[in-house]
Amino acid sequence: MIDFVRNVRLWFAPEEVREEGRTPDYRFSLANERTFLAWLRTALALIGGGFAVDQFLPHLRWAWRVGLALALLAAGVLCSLRAINHWVRCERAMRRGEDLPASRFPALLSVVVAVVAVVMVAVVLTGRAG
Repeated sequence: MIDFVRNVRLWFAPEEVREEGRTPDYRFSLANERTFLAWLRTALALIGGGFAVDQFLPHLRWAWRVGLALALLAAGVLCSLRAINHWVRCERAMRRGEDLPASRFPALLSVVVAVVAVVMVAVVLTGRAG
């Protein structure tokens, strides 16, 4: 838990990350940044999908619409938080010469998106839209 709190503090103090270890090849730092930006794009797509479900499916029953929208919005929020945390953890690992951190988050995100998609297919096929 203490390491997580330290990582959260480093989210807003990247200059402290630079003080650790040696500076890695800049190409690795830039690749880490591109990965961070890809996770942010994914988060924005999930958030946009959540709003789209809520706004553009008015004939979907309220509970289904809100449940699906909230699942997508929550996944977007978690994805954006994961992006910065993973960036810090990877940058620190590269500077220390350690292995890059492993994460179960991509699998969790994939399962959430798949479940939402299956529920939406089921809603469409069963005609629970209205």
